[in-house]
Amino acid sequence: MTPRQWELLRRCARGEDPGTTPVALIVDSPWIPGYLGLSTLDYLTDPEVWLRSNLEVIQRFPEVLFLPGFWVEFGMTAEPSAFGCRVSFHSDRPPSAHPFRGGLGAVEGIEPPNPAADGFLPVILNYYRRLEPRVTEAGHAIKMVAARGPLTVASHLLGVTEFLVGLRLNPGDTHRLLRVTTTLVRTWLEAQAAALEGVEGILVLDDLAGFLSPKDYLEFAHPYLKEVFDAFPGALRVFHNDTDNPVSYPYVRALGADIFNFTHLRSIDTVRAMTGPDLCLMGNVPPLEVLAEGTPVEVTARGRACVAAHGTRKGLLLSAGGGVSPGTPGDNIAALARSVESEATP
Repeated sequence: MTPRQWELLRRCARGEDPGTTPVALIVDSPWIPGYLGLSTLDYLTDPEVWLRSNLEVIQRFPEVLFLPGFWVEFGMTAEPSAFGCRVSFHSDRPPSAHPFRGGLGAVEGIEPPNPAADGFLPVILNYYRRLEPRVTEAGHAIKMVAARGPLTVASHLLGVTEFLVGLRLNPGDTHRLLRVTTTLVRTWLEAQAAALEGVEGILVLDDLAGFLSPKDYLEFAHPYLKEVFDAFPGALRVFHNDTDNPVSYPYVRALGADIFNFTHLRSIDTVRAMTGPDLCLMGNVPPLEVLAEGTPVEVTARGRACVAAHGTRKGLLLSAGGGVSPGTPGDNIAALARSVESEATP
């Protein structure tokens, strides 16, 4: 992300009129290697391939804000690997983590990992330390770091079903586990920020918060997510949850989030009404049915419809209702960027 792009993102988060609605997309290892025709294994294990790939994507779409930007993202395995989960690598898709067997009993007494020593975390930190100078030389900066949220990390350790069953049947043990995963999420973000020169933002991705009832959200999700966001006062804070459950929507601003990336299954005007006027919304073109599988004409039309439904450029980043799906063609990303070209600049 260039300094100009970062300032544009901050302006949107503050609710200022950017002149033209920016296009912002979450991209990571499920999309970049396949789009460039690379082996995912090469992309994740060869720093030179990783750097060239990220620079090439940015050069092809200079008008798009890619979040978090230059993300060293081992699928969803970084945090689980630090706890000791077995990980399988593949050449054509991101690696996968295997949950522990035995439910909550399998993680009884588990301690927060050390980001400087455990799992893939020190490897990722070393990528950032070694490659940031070359990112800077190319005219960009790594301004934002990312982590899966406390509930999502817990679900990776147990499996989604086991985590949700444990939440209902063993709330005390679930709280103890979430206390540990929350500590890891916070220290992992802090370690990434410390490894880099100018981090000013965080991205927290937690879809499991959308699997809960309102009562359970307030007990098992909100306090832990808020603790993570509260650890970074003054940072630009982005929350991603693209499940089709609006349970968290009225509370996203109270978490301390500035930008919210949400599902395409909820209309953007409805989400605005539920989240309030002060939150920057990031959405919400369907990432699979339209952005990945539609035609460029369909993508442009849906992008324009999304902007029109929101009704104002203030507080809006045009995006997918979630991350960019594997197989999304470059022509469709270019079409999404073109969908805002006709907007008048005051």
